[in-house]
Amino acid sequence: MSDFNPKKIVVPVDFSGETEQAVQSAKEIAGDLSHIYLIHVLVPLDAVSPGVLWGDLTDDDRKKAVNERMDELIKEKNLSGVNTKVDFGSPGLVIAEYAKEISADLIVIPSHGYHGIKHFVMGSVAERVLRHAECAVLVLRRSDAD
Repeated sequence: MSDFNPKKIVVPVDFSGETEQAVQSAKEIAGDLSHIYLIHVLVPLDAVSPGVLWGDLTDDDRKKAVNERMDELIKEKNLSGVNTKVDFGSPGLVIAEYAKEISADLIVIPSHGYHGIKHFVMGSVAERVLRHAECAVLVLRRSDAD
């Protein structure tokens, strides 16, 4: 078996405690922060969402807030040099498409580890990424999984 040496690693960021574990795993694999591509995907707002109806919330405001949070994460975790992106859409599909766009070699993503009804209701971003990604995917089991 040949050595797997990915040069571009996508790490979806949801700002949970598991994000740090995923980024740490990516750092260990890549060895160089410039090979890591963090992405956060915002689900589009519904036209009937209270914030939209009242005009208090826009996609630009949401994107700005996430970019600020991403900058905080980079500073807090000493991740200077990573690449970042904030996008809109269905998270699993957008993550897989982004990995394809940048010709990523690997996606490192935490899994909620839900089963049964909870899985059906919550859905699974990791599962959708697995189905649609054209590169290798490393799914990390979440420590808070039920």
